[in-house]
Amino acid sequence: MHMRSALVFFSLVVSCTTEFAPPLLNISLDDPPGTRWAPILKVFDVHFLKAAMAEIIDSTVPKWVHKAVTPVVMALEKYIPEPYGGEIRGMASHSGASVSDIILLNFAYEISAFCTSIVAQDTKGNVYHGRNLDYPKEILRNLTVNVHFMKNGEVAYRGTSFAGYVGLWTGQSPKRFTISGNQRGKDRWWNWWKNIVSALLLKRSPVSWLIRETLEGAVDFQEAVLRLSKNPIITGVYYIIAGVRPGEGVVITRDRNGPADIWPLDPLNGEWYRVETNFDHWHPSQGGGHRRRDEAVKALNATGQKEINLATLYQVLSVYPVCNGITVYTTTMSAAIPGEYNTLVRPQGCHENE
Repeated sequence: MHMRSALVFFSLVVSCTTEFAPPLLNISLDDPPGTRWAPILKVFDVHFLKAAMAEIIDSTVPKWVHKAVTPVVMALEKYIPEPYGGEIRGMASHSGASVSDIILLNFAYEISAFCTSIVAQDTKGNVYHGRNLDYPKEILRNLTVNVHFMKNGEVAYRGTSFAGYVGLWTGQSPKRFTISGNQRGKDRWWNWWKNIVSALLLKRSPVSWLIRETLEGAVDFQEAVLRLSKNPIITGVYYIIAGVRPGEGVVITRDRNGPADIWPLDPLNGEWYRVETNFDHWHPSQGGGHRRRDEAVKALNATGQKEINLATLYQVLSVYPVCNGITVYTTTMSAAIPGEYNTLVRPQGCHENE
């Protein structure tokens, strides 16, 4: 990094309240779905957990809607596929919440996730992946968890999630690929019912469930891209995927039925990174999501391809407003070095220096 560029870049990095690593849950996929999330009670007090879940639902869904739709949600509960049905029922049992509220909670997390994801390749061909997850619910900082999904005593895949949520927006399949998901479109609570019906009756996957299924089932980057491109989902999303070989990085812009666009790395032509926020990358810059993209691009260019690594990628993700007042956590990861998977919670988000 040139000294002048370095000074400009680091002057843009905001000072955040001390970040902290979220607690770790080991979830055994060898256990029955109904019991595998029991370790959550070793990390969270059951009364806090129930109250926090209720707060998220009450702040997202009007009370009269909540009361009116509960019977509908319960009628649809039998259509939830396994293992998610069993995991949701088990989560309700562990937390003391109702099954209908756990279902609502899981669909609440499917909307309003305003994110920044970056995949970048250094001059040696190493591929790095980073993401900020922004969500306008402060309590999520106290519900963030890292999860190791275990098979036969080993980590099959890992991710970062929220207590009570069975899906993943951020994850890594060791030595294979990493995935992050960003919201696309503007779904709100009044569209939930379309999404729930689409998921349960039309057998379309919630976007976060498809991430988890891909982490568990895909054998390499290419298969992950294929699954995330073609499998029907309940709403639009951006899937950002990074592999272990040079050039293995892509942003998939998804419609419900398939890809609207596939935007791969092109390092041979100088396009060594991709930045995705919450709008289609071919649209001209305007508005908040565009500013996050523009500032991330400036920071990446100031860093330079030669100097990009997990540490400098974290610094890029710490530039305001890439990191902002509703940023819940930042994850940096590289599938080729799975032990370096790192998530830090931002206690008060990030704010522009005065």
